[in-house]
Amino acid sequence: MDASKATAAEPQPAVEAPESEGKRRSLGPLWMVWRGTLAYPGRVALAGVALVITASATLAIPAGFRLIIDRGFSQGGNPADIARWFEYLLLIIAVLAIGTAVRFYTVSWIGERVVADIRLAVLRNLLALSPSFFEENSPKEISSRMTADTAIIEQIVGTTVSVALRNAIMAVGGVAYLFALAPGLTLGLVIAIPVVILPIAWFGRRLRTISRTSQDRVADIGATTTEVLGALRIVQAFNQERREAERFGGAVERTFTTAKRRIMIRAVMTAIIMFILFGSITLLMWRGALGVADGSISGGTIAAFVVTGGIVAGAFGSLTEVYGDLVRGAGAASRLAELLEERPVIAPPARPQALPEPARGQIAFENVTFRYPSRPEVAALRDLSLKVDPGETVAIVGPSGAGKSTLFQLAERFFDPQSGTVKIDGVPLASADPADIRRRIALVPQEGVLFAASARDNLRYGNWDASDAQIWEAARAANAEGFLRALPQGLDTFLGEDGARLSGGQRQRMAIARALLRDAPILLLDEATSALDAESERLVQDALERLMESRTTLVIAHRLATVRKANRIVVMEEGRIVEEGSHDRLVAGGGLYARLAALQFDSPQITPFE
Repeated sequence: MDASKATAAEPQPAVEAPESEGKRRSLGPLWMVWRGTLAYPGRVALAGVALVITASATLAIPAGFRLIIDRGFSQGGNPADIARWFEYLLLIIAVLAIGTAVRFYTVSWIGERVVADIRLAVLRNLLALSPSFFEENSPKEISSRMTADTAIIEQIVGTTVSVALRNAIMAVGGVAYLFALAPGLTLGLVIAIPVVILPIAWFGRRLRTISRTSQDRVADIGATTTEVLGALRIVQAFNQERREAERFGGAVERTFTTAKRRIMIRAVMTAIIMFILFGSITLLMWRGALGVADGSISGGTIAAFVVTGGIVAGAFGSLTEVYGDLVRGAGAASRLAELLEERPVIAPPARPQALPEPARGQIAFENVTFRYPSRPEVAALRDLSLKVDPGETVAIVGPSGAGKSTLFQLAERFFDPQSGTVKIDGVPLASADPADIRRRIALVPQEGVLFAASARDNLRYGNWDASDAQIWEAARAANAEGFLRALPQGLDTFLGEDGARLSGGQRQRMAIARALLRDAPILLLDEATSALDAESERLVQDALERLMESRTTLVIAHRLATVRKANRIVVMEEGRIVEEGSHDRLVAGGGLYARLAALQFDSPQITPFE
């Protein structure tokens, strides 16, 4: 999102270009919204026709009053003549009512549809971005953009633009009709228009800047709310409710302060413009009244002039408020456009190399050096080489920060190393489609990540086409069948946010069943038994052993029992492999592994292989 960030696909300058700065301070970002509306030309055309009809009907009402006064009342008050002109006026009102209903429904439909399309496009683009993007950009702040900013755009498309166009038509048409009624009086009104435009332009520049700042403040509130409520148990456990309320209050007050400045600017702008507009109308009405008095203007004409002048003044006055809304919409659109324009660092090559069939499950790291984009000064891996043969189980141990999890990140091509090569079945990952790479890998994370969905949908996340029979087979192998059948609605039971209705051990067995359904040749196992009770650990460990059968497995080991069952143990420290071999050989060597193993033997509650 920040222009200072560079991506491999599209390098960005370190300093935002003047052109971009100008775009941010204009209504230019609304072109993204306009392009979205053009995807529905039939609806846009219908809305346009309804808009012209309603605006024309509104302007026809003063003409109806003129006919009633000049022709109905002036002909001796004949009831038939009076009825005829009132019927004409009622017909205009009926057309106005029907046209307004059609316009409202159509533009509201377009607004909802365009917002839905924008949300979907933004999410699809976000799903294609690499994890490095979310290291530097808060997902909570992004979610606020997806809600608060799109709500503003919905208002712009569904209401503001329609009102702006209607008022523009009435303003232009009204001025034309006023010229037909009384050219001399109207000329004075036209001269006053530039006097109105000047303050609009001056206040508009101030509004553009403050509107974007206001949206950023609203996003801060959303992000803070999500963070605090997501960690509510921790907040309450440490008695930090008051502090979090004060922190949230600070964000609210900053938003309110910014909003006050924006409201004040709009209020002053509206007051000045309304005074100029209606003051000009009043002066013109004064001159018109004198014309009626001396007989140069008819009563119906001055009545039509007064009503039309009021419509024109109201139209111009509304346009000033509409401009402020459009500025807010441009700020919201620019924030969403930044997400749409972001390009993934990890993308398929133009001609991806196919992975060999059938899959063998070999994975190799060759002289790999890697630094995380958010921490470029520290090398997570330093000239590391590691080859895992098909069907082999390799345990990776070492102290925290040794680079163990980084191996998993590179294996799934969430990142590319700065130097060296990662290969699966002999194919460099940079040459393959990331989707093909990930189809060959099943991941069991340290904490079982579940979605706010049914048990069935969470399980078949590993294979969306899996049948119920396959799901139950995987659940049985993962020691999850028992508690799944005990759920109130079985597989259709909603598991709650983050699987809150399940225990930690149950979530882990769900994650293992999901990996079983994936049925991939390579298994990345961030062993998740260290935080479980003894019974849950035994059930999870049994399920893991079945999962690891006949698969190439890289396991980040926290428990010595898992280490001993591996074909090979790799010991890492500061991004390098410092030892490699069997458990007995490494213990006899007296190196880092021996010290970590001794620590675990001496203090069973400590898990040094983290």
